[in-house]
Amino acid sequence: MSEQDAEIEWLKAEVNCAALLERLPPVWRLDRAESTRRSLKYRRGGGEIVIVNHDGRGWWDPLSEAKGDIFTLVQYLDPGLNFGEARRVLRGFVGIAPTFPEALRARRTRALRIPVAQRWDRCRPLSRGSPAWLYLTGQRGFPENILAAARVADAIREGPRGSAWFAHRDGAGLLTGIEMRGADYRNFSAGGDKTLFRLPGFRLPGGTGRLTRVAVCEAAIDAMSLAAIESARCDTLYAATAGGMGPATIAALHQLLRVLATDPAGVLIAATDADIAGRRYAARLQKMAAEAAVRFDAILPPDGLNDWNDVLRAMMLVS
Repeated sequence: MSEQDAEIEWLKAEVNCAALLERLPPVWRLDRAESTRRSLKYRRGGGEIVIVNHDGRGWWDPLSEAKGDIFTLVQYLDPGLNFGEARRVLRGFVGIAPTFPEALRARRTRALRIPVAQRWDRCRPLSRGSPAWLYLTGQRGFPENILAAARVADAIREGPRGSAWFAHRDGAGLLTGIEMRGADYRNFSAGGDKTLFRLPGFRLPGGTGRLTRVAVCEAAIDAMSLAAIESARCDTLYAATAGGMGPATIAALHQLLRVLATDPAGVLIAATDADIAGRRYAARLQKMAAEAAVRFDAILPPDGLNDWNDVLRAMMLVS
């Protein structure tokens, strides 16, 4: 092995991707609520996300196809660096530990011991007048018919302290994880996998129930908001990825694209947030639709509003 190759391997072993994100300006911040010990989520600016894995030796961007090791990360953060310049930058990070607390906490370890399906089964179905119902109708502006539809689909259950738990399911309908939201709380179930939150539109009497539209949002709250805005169209599945596309989410989307590809009217719709990250997310969905030979459309919240729940609440104020 040459001296240069030896240094490259040394830098890969000694520089932690998380430490680079925390210290190379403009710095990224750890999202503790959505991180685990094996998967650290870092955020920056207008919705940018990087996930650090493999004990700090690897990384990936859930909003694009970018991923790799410490060398690809430093060049991803500063595209103007050539390989030699990247090596010089990384030498200054040798031995620096990331500052995230050990906090990737004991209670999360305990939660891993309880299977996700068992945690879901322990929760009550959504019921009218409950704390979660009042949070969703009051702070989020959901009409009661949308919540009733979500209850029938077993898409939402009652979480602790007035939070709402949203089911992520795979193509076979099996629960894989839980997206958790409350008035001042956001999380994803420890030990669970993000696939897709799914809310089917209303089935009208005498209707065919044919699925020709899949609208993909970033969060379950947004998917339900779009369903409310569109009066839950009977030809549409309202889906959400919980902000990112890991392997299980991509597999679920490919399964839906195969369904849409069988119908000339089939269309995949990116209904993302109105920010840079949302547009990148939509571009990735557009590429997937093109590869599957499925029509594509993108819709964004109107000017001044960031996401579809903002739109729904604005409509409720006017009505």
